[in-house]
Amino acid sequence: MYKTKDLLDLERSLAGEKLASCQYPWEALDRIGQWCVELGNALPEDEYEKRGENIWIARDATVYPTAWITGPCIIGHKTEVRHGAFIRGNAIVGDNCVVGNSVELKNVILFDNVQTPHYNYVGDSILGYRSHMGAGSITSNVKSDKTPVAVKSGDERLETGRKKFGAILGDFVEVGCNSVLNPGTVLGRTVSVYPTSCVRGVVPAGHIWKDKDHVVPRT
Repeated sequence: MYKTKDLLDLERSLAGEKLASCQYPWEALDRIGQWCVELGNALPEDEYEKRGENIWIARDATVYPTAWITGPCIIGHKTEVRHGAFIRGNAIVGDNCVVGNSVELKNVILFDNVQTPHYNYVGDSILGYRSHMGAGSITSNVKSDKTPVAVKSGDERLETGRKKFGAILGDFVEVGCNSVLNPGTVLGRTVSVYPTSCVRGVVPAGHIWKDKDHVVPRT
């Protein structure tokens, strides 16, 4: 339930073909910067403008004057990067996305139609097609003891070998306002998370996280 093909529609991202080589989506986190450069250099100049070193922005995207973008980075068609947004590099942001006010992105892939609209931090993470982070919700990408992050599902434990790893959101995931996704969280397709939640581990597709003791299937 946490393999790349089970979580993500790879037709919905510029990086889809690259991600297809990864059995687990977090394997891509070390490669995002390299992929940005490879994909960016192949983008059509009539559709994308190169602004600064290794920064490609679709000509029909909207980037507000107070946003700050560091490369390598790709911003897709009709995406909005709003006032005060901070993109720290190694970011592939898809088409029709929203990177909102005071949002910080770092080492991420946002599939098409992803919304991170208000006061979100998303680091070392992948957000699937049409996933949405409610206002103030964040990915926590480093454990307090700084040890490598593992993905846990019941008694199963997958070591990622990564000190920094936030979350993987499958397609159509909804994360409620002011929630924290702890390091190594994986949310399956169409998962919903209640507001003010503290989430960890794997939540199966088609479930609702109400709290750690109440993860229920959709009806």
